[in-house]
Amino acid sequence: MRIDRDLIGLLVWIALAFGAIALVALWCIRTFELEDPGYLWFLVALPVAAVWIAWRRHKRNPRVALSTMQTLAHGPFDLLSHLRHLPTAAGIAGLGFMIVALGRPQSKDSWQDITRDGIDIIIAMDFSASMLAQDLKPDRLQAAKKVGMQFIDDRPNDRIGLVVYEGEAFTQCPLTTDHEVLKDLFSQAKTGMIEGGTAVGMGLATAVNRLRDSKAKSKVVILLTDGVSNAGSVQPLDAAVIAQQFGVRVYTVGVGTRGKALSPVAIYPNGQYQYDYVQVEIDEASMQGIADATGGKYFRATDERKLREVYSEIDRMEKTREKVTEHSRRKEEYRPVLLWACMLMLFSLVLEYTIIRTMA
Repeated sequence: MRIDRDLIGLLVWIALAFGAIALVALWCIRTFELEDPGYLWFLVALPVAAVWIAWRRHKRNPRVALSTMQTLAHGPFDLLSHLRHLPTAAGIAGLGFMIVALGRPQSKDSWQDITRDGIDIIIAMDFSASMLAQDLKPDRLQAAKKVGMQFIDDRPNDRIGLVVYEGEAFTQCPLTTDHEVLKDLFSQAKTGMIEGGTAVGMGLATAVNRLRDSKAKSKVVILLTDGVSNAGSVQPLDAAVIAQQFGVRVYTVGVGTRGKALSPVAIYPNGQYQYDYVQVEIDEASMQGIADATGGKYFRATDERKLREVYSEIDRMEKTREKVTEHSRRKEEYRPVLLWACMLMLFSLVLEYTIIRTMA
């Protein structure tokens, strides 16, 4: 059996060189973006060059034919003879690294500048005693407060405020982006804080007054009631005209079932309410007129599910406007690969003309 130990050693070193090239190329491809990936096609020429080098070395160097493997197995181990092909492998690896560097691996940083044009929203809610009717669970007021606070959570970029009205109206919370404070004040509001009655016009006028100086591109009032306006010095449709003049869009919501509902009819000396079934009366014509005059929309919420749908639809119609600017920055990452290529090729030359030359 004839074994060319020198050729096998050369092929092993060349295989190691190609393994190193493959690892570096795969690392660059998977980690970075290549600006000029076409240069990687030159890697195809490297195996051809390696075969030519192996063939030339094989033809040029003298060979010794051994009759058996036993002679090879017990022969002396010469470290320098095993390293004689290292310069060739280092040169091939350096050339491969240089080709990968020509592909210009680059890292990319991307970010966005987002400019939000928030909406200013006032929730004007009826807190009259009739809002304690139990056709919504546990009652209209608690259901409206719960859904209203969910609406607030869904609009983190908007300034939102709260106006409470019964026979009069007042601002429970001015416009704010601190929604935790707003929700806390919302939860504290209750029936009986001011004179009884239902002053829809006053509630709307107070809300519009809060939005009068707003610089927001969109100004909205969500006006919620369960009855007919019977108090206050401002009529609902007159307040709608004022809202229209200030560019305020009003969404009106009538809360209450159709027919009769278990509602407060009197109050005992101990502060507890007496309940009885009362016909639900909502001035839907007035609510529709307010919405039409201001470019809004009227909704009727007969149960909590409908009330959630109302707020969801308002949320869809009044979307916060966003302007997104994309930015990216590229950083050249070929320098370490090129440095290794130069070091390997220099290492190959130094070995070839120093230690390996002394072995010739």
